[in-house]
Amino acid sequence: MLSIIGFITIILVVVILLRGKMIPIVPLVIIPLIAAFVAGFGLSDIGGFFEEGLSTVVNVAIMFIFAILYFGIMQSVGLFDPLINKMIQLTRGNIITISLGTVVIAAIAHLDGSGASTFLITIPALLPLYKRMKMNPYFLLLLIGGSAAIMNMVPWAGPLGRAASVLDMDVTELWRPLIPIQAIGMVLMLVLAFLLGQREKKRIERQYGTIDLDVEELTETSEEKEAGSLKLLGFNFILTAAVIGLLVWGIIPAGFAFMIGVSIALPVNYRTAAAQNDIIKTHAASALTMGTIILGAGSFLGILTGTGMLDSIAMDTVKVIPEAISSYIHLIIGFFGVPLDLLLSTDAYYFALLPVADQIGLTFGIPSLATTYAMIIGNIVGTFVSPFSPALWLALGLANLEMGKHIRYSLFWLWGISIILLIVAFFFGLI
Repeated sequence: MLSIIGFITIILVVVILLRGKMIPIVPLVIIPLIAAFVAGFGLSDIGGFFEEGLSTVVNVAIMFIFAILYFGIMQSVGLFDPLINKMIQLTRGNIITISLGTVVIAAIAHLDGSGASTFLITIPALLPLYKRMKMNPYFLLLLIGGSAAIMNMVPWAGPLGRAASVLDMDVTELWRPLIPIQAIGMVLMLVLAFLLGQREKKRIERQYGTIDLDVEELTETSEEKEAGSLKLLGFNFILTAAVIGLLVWGIIPAGFAFMIGVSIALPVNYRTAAAQNDIIKTHAASALTMGTIILGAGSFLGILTGTGMLDSIAMDTVKVIPEAISSYIHLIIGFFGVPLDLLLSTDAYYFALLPVADQIGLTFGIPSLATTYAMIIGNIVGTFVSPFSPALWLALGLANLEMGKHIRYSLFWLWGISIILLIVAFFFGLI
C-alpha cells in the first residue's frame, strides 16, 4: 500500500512540475502531506518527518540564497563585463575563433549559475556577430547552452544542490570529485566548437563566399555602473577568487563563505544603506525562489522517507527489474539522462527520480554517490535543450529561434558529450 501511495505521490508531483502551472514549493509540500494522511500518519508524525527533512537541506538553502545574491551583485557591478568584452574583441572576424570564444564567454557568464543571466549577457552580445558573419544562430545556442550546462556543475547553480539535498551531504563535497569531469567537459565543448566551426566555415564559404566583418559596428561598450565598478574591478575579482577558494578548500560551510562575501561586497560597492537595500531587492526574487524550492524539497523528501514510501517503492520495484541489468541501473538512467531532459524538469529529475533510483541502486549494492554522479553527469549537459527550462525559452526569445529546431540541432551533440563524460567518469571510478 505504501508503494502505491508513494508512486501516486511522485507521479502527481512530476506531472504538476511538468505542467508548470504552480511554483515547485506547492506540490512539493501539499501532495506528500495529503499522501501521509492517506497512509495513516498523524500531524505530529508528519511534523517530525518535516523537521528531519528540513535539517538535511537547510544548509543548501542558505548557500543558494547567498550565492545568488553574491553573484547577482557581481553581475550588477560589472565584474565580468571586461572579460566578456575582451573575448568578443579577440574572436572577431574568424569563424573558428568566434566558435571557440563563444564557449569561453558562456562559461565566464555562467559563473553566477544563472541560466537567465547567462543568456541575457551572451546572446545580445554575440548574436549580431553571428548574423554579420552569416553563422547559424542555432549553432550559437548550442555552444552557449552546452558550455553553460557543463558550468552548471558548480555547487551554487542548482542541480548539485538538489542532488546534495537528496543525499543529505554538503554540496561542495559532492562537487569536488566532479571538477575534473567539468574540466574535461569544457575541453570537449571546445573540440565540438572547433569541429562544428570548421563545418560552419565551409557552409558559409559555399553559400556566401568570404565575409568581411565591420569590427567597429559590433564593438560592445560596458555601461557605467552605479557603484563605480570599473575602479573596484580588482577588488571584486580578488574577493570572488577568495570566496571560490574557500568553497574549494572546504574549511567553512559554503553558505557562510557566500554570506561573508555578500557582507563585504555590499558596503564596498554600494556606500549607502538605501543603495544596498535596492541591490538586495533586485536579486532577492531569484534567491528566495531557489531557497523555497530547496526547503520544499526537504519537506517532500522528509515525508517520503519518514513514512517509508521510498523504501517500499524501491523494494517493490526491485522485484520487476530483470536481474541481468540490476547492477547497471544507474548507468542506464545516466545514459538516457539527456533524453530524459525532454520529459522531466530539473526538479522532477532530482527530487522524484533520483531518490527512487538511489533506493533501487542501494538494494543492488550500488553506492548512493555512484548513482548520483551517473545521473548528474548523464543529464546535466542537456540542461538547456529541455523545453522545461525557463531560461532556454528566454534564450529562444532573445535569438528569435524555435524550440523544435533547437532540439533537433543540439540534442545529438550534447547527448554525445554526456555519454563521453559518463565513460570518463566510469574510468575515473566515480560511477
